[in-house]
Amino acid sequence: MRAFVIGNAALDEIFEVDALPRPGQSIFGRTGTRGLGGKGVNQAVMLGRAGVTTILAAPIGDDARGVTLRAALDREPVRRHPIDLDGVATDTSIIVRAADGDNTIITTREAASALGTETAVGVLADAEAGDWLVLQGNLSLETTEALLAAAKDRDMLTAINPSPLQPGYAALWPLLDVVVVNEGEAEALGGAAAVLRAGVGQVVTTLGGAGSLLSDAAGSYAIPAVSADIVDTTGAGDCFMATALASTILRGRRTLDEQALEVAAAAAAITVSRSGTVAAFPTAAEIGTLL
Repeated sequence: MRAFVIGNAALDEIFEVDALPRPGQSIFGRTGTRGLGGKGVNQAVMLGRAGVTTILAAPIGDDARGVTLRAALDREPVRRHPIDLDGVATDTSIIVRAADGDNTIITTREAASALGTETAVGVLADAEAGDWLVLQGNLSLETTEALLAAAKDRDMLTAINPSPLQPGYAALWPLLDVVVVNEGEAEALGGAAAVLRAGVGQVVTTLGGAGSLLSDAAGSYAIPAVSADIVDTTGAGDCFMATALASTILRGRRTLDEQALEVAAAAAAITVSRSGTVAAFPTAAEIGTLL
């Protein structure tokens, strides 16, 4: 089982503040770190560090940010399927992080939006039955639907974290085996039960410090969070999802179970106890110990 992660790559720019601003409020902040990010990259890096053969397809522009991203990705255990765009700005995430670890993220998507359907589907040319397609909400709905349809034609397993949420996801649910959402996203989608009725195989709802909930046709299972001293929550959801999938893939399973989510909770606890995004993720040695 391999993981084909198709999504976005972004250069994360972190700014630290005492508290997140209210609408219209001007506040002082401090310059934080700058590093590898983007939901597609986050998921691919964590899958790769866990020992899953991972192919990452993420559009990157031809600017200075793109040079930085490519160099950073070359140091990670992922196979980059190059999608290099001329005349397109590399995507950027502006992360405003409060002292309590909470954050607000603004992500550009010029590069991700420029990924056309034909190019995206071409990434799956050598995919085989049992491989996983892993997606996020950064691609256009048209490209996302085409990828899911192509994956099902190849008898692949499919997973998505549909964030940022876009209108129209309801049409995609029958093509998805796993959907991972946070509490707010689940509410916006009508709840896990509604998503399951629409055709999804399993729904994982992350609940922050309250843990997570795994829902499928057999019922719902609550998995507690792992206690941690919170420094920065950026990327914790991506780490959680990728680790849960990695545990599933490495054990040769086609569905998530409680063990997968327990390991994911432990990995996320490590992430929130550190500053940064990919830089805060468990190392290959750490995730190997957890698995």
